[in-house]
Amino acid sequence: MTTSTGLLLLLLLLGQSWAGAAADSEAVVCQGTACYTAHWGKVSFTEAQSSCHENGGNLATVKSEEEARYVQQALAQLLKTKEPLEAKMRKFWIGLQREKGKCTYYDLPLKGFSWVGGGEDTAYSNWYKEGKRSCTSNRCVSLILDLPLPPHPSQLPRWYETSCGTPDGNSIEGFLCKFNFKGMCSPLALGGPGQVTYTTPFQATTSSLEAVPFASAANVVCGDEAESKTYYFLCKEKTAGVFHWGSSGPLCISPKLGCSFNNGGCQQDCFEGGDGSFRCGCRPGFRLLDDLVTCASRNPCSSNPCTGGGTCHPVPLSENYTCQCPKGYQLDSSQVHCVDIDECQESPCAQECINTPGSFRCECWVGYQSSGPKEATSCEDVDECAHSPCAHRCINTDGSFYCDCKDGYALSGEDSTQCEDIDECSDSRGSPCDTRCVNSEGSFTCGCQSGWELAPNGVSCIKGSVSLEPSTSSPQKEGKGDRKGNTVPPTDMPSSSRGSENVSKGGYPTGRPSLGSDTPSASVPPEIPVPSEASDVWMELDTHLPMTTGYSKPTHEDSVAAHSDSDTDGQKLLLFYILGTVVAISLLLALALGLLIYRKRRAKKEEIKEKKPQNAADSYSWVPERAESRALENQYSPTPGTDC
Repeated sequence: MTTSTGLLLLLLLLGQSWAGAAADSEAVVCQGTACYTAHWGKVSFTEAQSSCHENGGNLATVKSEEEARYVQQALAQLLKTKEPLEAKMRKFWIGLQREKGKCTYYDLPLKGFSWVGGGEDTAYSNWYKEGKRSCTSNRCVSLILDLPLPPHPSQLPRWYETSCGTPDGNSIEGFLCKFNFKGMCSPLALGGPGQVTYTTPFQATTSSLEAVPFASAANVVCGDEAESKTYYFLCKEKTAGVFHWGSSGPLCISPKLGCSFNNGGCQQDCFEGGDGSFRCGCRPGFRLLDDLVTCASRNPCSSNPCTGGGTCHPVPLSENYTCQCPKGYQLDSSQVHCVDIDECQESPCAQECINTPGSFRCECWVGYQSSGPKEATSCEDVDECAHSPCAHRCINTDGSFYCDCKDGYALSGEDSTQCEDIDECSDSRGSPCDTRCVNSEGSFTCGCQSGWELAPNGVSCIKGSVSLEPSTSSPQKEGKGDRKGNTVPPTDMPSSSRGSENVSKGGYPTGRPSLGSDTPSASVPPEIPVPSEASDVWMELDTHLPMTTGYSKPTHEDSVAAHSDSDTDGQKLLLFYILGTVVAISLLLALALGLLIYRKRRAKKEEIKEKKPQNAADSYSWVPERAESRALENQYSPTPGTDC
């Protein structure tokens, strides 16, 4: 009865163990100090990273060919859990991404990407093709597999750059995680029939591991009818860098089978005793460890205990050793693992320092370039204005530049490199002119209404009407027969009593104002005296013309701005200017013609007066009267005072 109960219990335990093994569909590979797991799931990069992080890891890194092979083994195990897949390119997320705002650098192995677990660069890369040169969006990397071809050791999975969002269709099939540990235990060796099930700290359950991570649990169920036992073990750190299950001797040994089953569970040699017992031994140069199963070399460096690229050096006459790291690396607290030295902590660069595995590199900030013999050990300013992107003026500054516009223009464009005209006449603070304002490219002009003219300030209007005094010049004598006192209007235009007044020829000229300028301008008398035929009285004929003076803002080039052909107001003013000029010339011609007719008629009247019969008395001239005096005394008179 006891035998039947023990057999039933054994079958139940074996059934649970085999069921657990059959239900296990995870792929786990542990080597060195890390474990890699592969998972199915059409998720985004962020969701995959969150799933790995919940169990204490990150999306897998692939920093070397050795690590790439571990990842490939995990993928090979994962593919066995599904039925043969259709021929198609499949992708699995790994922990390589480039955040928004960081750009692509094709001269670097990672092209500007970084590992989610830390690390900006590695010497190893295996890109499928060049990705997009971009800085505006997040980009992530997946491993690409050509299915249904099985992974081959000589063809490691390639890296494929893609967007990080939820995958479209069936392009992303799953993801890979990586979990780091301080050490590993060797797998438990069974000396007879039985089953070992490992439960890892990252919740993976498996029966086949080449190395078992620290803090993992092992459940051993022996299957021999003579000895049905169950054992529980925990991978612990016995001493610094030494991890052990805490058991000794082979498990589940079978006296019937002896060394014929799994070499008795011994790593190297198995020696049988005469009573069905056996023990483990080691070859020359090795020694048996405390578990009585595992052998270790007497040379402490034979197992390559130094990691991270370190070199092991045995201590003479001792079982101890020391690790030495390559240049750019140093030992961590365990004294067996080499980690990168961050040379940028010592500020070796002039501006920006970027740490790399085992080394570093210097870069100059934007707007600067390397000027020293070594790359970016000294940086100098880049003169962006040498190839000016500005429409008008470019001002270089340290590490940058800015654009400036001429007077009358303002910066425009998304990058503030273009210049557009300022419409001074539409200023929200009001027009700069008192009356009329006409905008032009880079400037404006002011004008006045008819009868007004611009003041010296170029923007105000003053009354422009001036009355002329009658001519005070002496009458000019005509030719022969002209009578004294007859006058003929002078042919020269009289001058204004106010002096020369500068009056423009109409319209709104562009350019600088003639304020205080010695440049003469055309003068047109606003009032011209015209004699009347009925009388010799001078009359004033009001012939005022529009008087305007152009005004424009001074420019650095002292040039006169032209009116824009597309300015409708300017065209109208130009037409007004032409018509005004034509009218003024017509009036002047009419006045000149009137003066000519007047003179001819005057001359004709003089001729008629000369042909009239003259009075007889006209030939005589009157003698001026003299005062009467007494008659002279008779000199012949004998007696003075008598007539005789």
